[in-house]
Amino acid sequence: LVDEGRCYFESMQHDHGIMAGEEHFVCMVDLLSRAGHVDKAEDFINQLPFQPSVGVWMAFLGACRVHGHVQVARHAVECILELEPQNAAAFVLLSNIYAATSMWDDRGKVRKMMNARGVKKESGCSSIEVNGQMHSFAAEDVSHPQTKAIYALLKRLSGQMADEGYVADTRFVLHDVDDEQKEIYLSYHSEKLAIAFGLINTSAGTTIRIIKNLRVCGDCHMATKFISRISRREIIVRDANRFHHFKDGFCSCGDYW
Repeated sequence: LVDEGRCYFESMQHDHGIMAGEEHFVCMVDLLSRAGHVDKAEDFINQLPFQPSVGVWMAFLGACRVHGHVQVARHAVECILELEPQNAAAFVLLSNIYAATSMWDDRGKVRKMMNARGVKKESGCSSIEVNGQMHSFAAEDVSHPQTKAIYALLKRLSGQMADEGYVADTRFVLHDVDDEQKEIYLSYHSEKLAIAFGLINTSAGTTIRIIKNLRVCGDCHMATKFISRISRREIIVRDANRFHHFKDGFCSCGDYW
């Protein structure tokens, strides 16, 4: 995929006379870094014919989150904050990287810095429309009238997913707690609550459609693949990055988002 992407990037300019714009360079940074070639991506950034933008550094930072590269993530955040001192996403991604690598003291420092600067994190929310009415859920939400049924279904699905080979990815828990508690936190992320509500309130075979205001986390992405196979439902999730079409245990994004 990396070689193919690089080929298209070079062909665009050399064979078709199309000058690469910032968005094309961002795509190359994203391609290289997400594939694990973080050093090559950083070299590519350093050779850009313009000052790297926030978009460039955010693409790089997102890949650092995937691969757990703490030091280069810090550098990327510094560059982002020089350009946009109030960029909440940069703070949040760095905080999440620290949490994923159990660097809780550093995560605490990031949170204190956010508070000192008045930077606010957008809360995650997943929504689903059923019978013309919109239902929205936050993580660990217990405000919905059908909370008891939703949580019961998720508990049942959790056992079925485990039987199918699902293992919770506790790197996506942002709290310093034991592994058992981390799995509990993951079980009730907003998108899972919305999916469970959809399964309860729609007939068999109906496609479940979810809107998530932030990027879907890696564990929820994996869990939704399992749920789509177990429930025999197609599940479409529109997150902050793209559409995900889950069917028979697979996602249209190919686990690249």
